[in-house]
Amino acid sequence: MKKIILVLLFLTASLFAKSTLFSDAPAAKRVAPSNKEVILSYYDSIKEVKKAVVNISTSKKIKVSRELEQFMEHPLFRQFFGDNMPKQNRQGRKRAHSLGSGVIVTQNGYILTNNHVVADADEIFVTINGNDEEYKAKLIGTDPKTDIAVIKIKGKNFTTASFADSSFVKEGDIVFALGNPFGVGSSVTQGIVSALNKSHVGINQYENFIQTDASINPGNSGGALVDSRGALIGINSAILSRSGGNNGIGFAIPSNMAKNIATRLINFGKIERGYLGVSISNLTKSLKSVYKNSHGAVIVDLVKGNSADLAGLERGDLILSIDGKDIQGANELKNVVASYQPNTTIDVTYERAKKEHTISFVLGNQDTITEGNGNFIKGLKLTNLDDALRAKLRIPSHISGVIVSGVKLDSDAEKFGFFENDIIVQIEDLEVNLLKDIKQISKKLGSGAKRVYVNRNGYIVIIVIEN
Repeated sequence: MKKIILVLLFLTASLFAKSTLFSDAPAAKRVAPSNKEVILSYYDSIKEVKKAVVNISTSKKIKVSRELEQFMEHPLFRQFFGDNMPKQNRQGRKRAHSLGSGVIVTQNGYILTNNHVVADADEIFVTINGNDEEYKAKLIGTDPKTDIAVIKIKGKNFTTASFADSSFVKEGDIVFALGNPFGVGSSVTQGIVSALNKSHVGINQYENFIQTDASINPGNSGGALVDSRGALIGINSAILSRSGGNNGIGFAIPSNMAKNIATRLINFGKIERGYLGVSISNLTKSLKSVYKNSHGAVIVDLVKGNSADLAGLERGDLILSIDGKDIQGANELKNVVASYQPNTTIDVTYERAKKEHTISFVLGNQDTITEGNGNFIKGLKLTNLDDALRAKLRIPSHISGVIVSGVKLDSDAEKFGFFENDIIVQIEDLEVNLLKDIKQISKKLGSGAKRVYVNRNGYIVIIVIEN
């Protein structure tokens, strides 16, 4: 009986071994350098681009509240501290310092970095690896929506990074992150591309990140992500971490997006984006049964009087391509449209009632009122409230208005009492929905005192301004 069982087990094992149910990997062998004098290294690939990656330090003034000053001047407080009493300068301010990285992209000193590295800085200083000189940099332009900024230092014949086409980057590619982590100086870490086209991360308004496990730490922001040739494929921007350290998930802005933004900042000093005037959605599994095509972005709403509405697009249309470039989803459509300048004519192919159509029309302008613009309030930066901002700030759909995206220190806006993320909903008895409303209202009401109604964290407050 035992012999019979053993034979059956043997036959079963033999049949299983010969089964084609599973595919076997081909035989492989390990390889090593051909001799002991060979070292495997990427030194030659990154030695030049290292010279183009710089350290950036910034300083900015921060206000010390009058209440804190009065408290620190109290005799009991002074008696407690004695000679170790913290000193206050006459202006009641202190300087805050921060460190980051940047990439030289032109021989005459234009440097690409992150907006958050240089935002609100009073002074920007740059040091180059292997060079003891400290350069004072000039801010050329910033784009908070993509977290890109351009600064410039005086000089010529600087070593520059060469741009790669980030659309050819693939998952699994070997990459190197170069920068100034923790302010320790020039550093290189190695990893792979772990994912592409990452959006909905909640960092920027326009997102299309390259994800990598190459160590990116505080101070690496604005530095270079390069491929195994040493070509620039991205600008290091952020990490996903609960502790603040590297957990193997870092994000870089693709070089194509960074190059586009940098070119426009250098040429124009600011970013103006084309505007369709639509709310859009991805083509979900249930929606795919309604449409002939399996890719694109669905229009769920239109802003009356804006480009798409005037061109004849309708709610439910599926946008398939822009100027012949296929649109895979809502995030790609948003990024593609934003890459165009306002007043640019584009060809839009869309599906309606399972038939494809192509129309041409001119993009509008998703404008922003900056300081001194619109004859409203100096130091107040305003932005139209769109779907991306609603999602990021968790603003309910029934709230409309214009959002405060920035308040400059010591400006009229700060003195009147505005805060970032305030939503201006009404001025006097006139409702505010878009930036153009504020321009029209300002012109209509003229100078003098005005009541501005602001939605702040769900509550309405009144701010009285005078201009």
